[in-house]
Amino acid sequence: MTAAVATATAAAPEAPVLLRSDADGVATLTLNRPQARNALSMALMGALQAQLDAIREDPSVRVVILQGAGAAFCAGHDLKEMRADPSPAATEAVFRTCARLMLSLARLPQPVIARVHGIATAAGCQLVATCDLAVCTETARFATPGVQIGLFCSTPMVALSRAVSRKAAMEMLLVGEPIDAAEALRIGLVNRVVPEADLDAAVGALAARIAGKARRVLAIGKEAFGRQIEMGLEDAYGYTAEIMTRNMMMADAREGIDAFLGKRPPRWEP
Repeated sequence: MTAAVATATAAAPEAPVLLRSDADGVATLTLNRPQARNALSMALMGALQAQLDAIREDPSVRVVILQGAGAAFCAGHDLKEMRADPSPAATEAVFRTCARLMLSLARLPQPVIARVHGIATAAGCQLVATCDLAVCTETARFATPGVQIGLFCSTPMVALSRAVSRKAAMEMLLVGEPIDAAEALRIGLVNRVVPEADLDAAVGALAARIAGKARRVLAIGKEAFGRQIEMGLEDAYGYTAEIMTRNMMMADAREGIDAFLGKRPPRWEP
């Protein structure tokens, strides 16, 4: 575990529900409700939304790592909190808050890496599917188990169906049983599976490789990926041709090409 996770595991009950640490262009956000397997309470979703809003405007951050404290990544929504106020208004507020959070993750200019250990279920699996990249341990488990308790995982379905194949998503949603890390890798839910002892090194190395790229280029590329994947083929090529033209006019593109031709490392703008 990283230092942030180790600290969070032993945290007092009144500890913040979300931790943030920054180093070398990487912001690490730690879901800090280990006693509840980092279930997404309204307070935790609000804290995470606030940090994403701040990171969006922070030019020093090039990459974000999202992780969980304690024994799990995230067990989904806080069902105890939801049952404490089962009114339609309160329930709608939870799902609208979650939808805004997932959209913010998807539209964040900085790439987001999910660092997954333990379980990632329901909205926790949705988080993994929404992040741009995911690295997990060999013992990680993923599920959209709502069907087993009479609550189909309809909102997690949005991210899941865009991250894996249609049939793989439907099987997870209809059966509701956990899949292991190897299966998650096979269907494309995660990028890499590593031994638990190697998780920090693997995530850190991936984050560092991305953080070494031009910030504005990462942002324009992530936005373009999200937009073109929802388009038809002809529209996607038209749109990305415009994006490539705009990118080619940027100082970072000129510097990168000149550096390549001059056989020297590029010097990106801050």
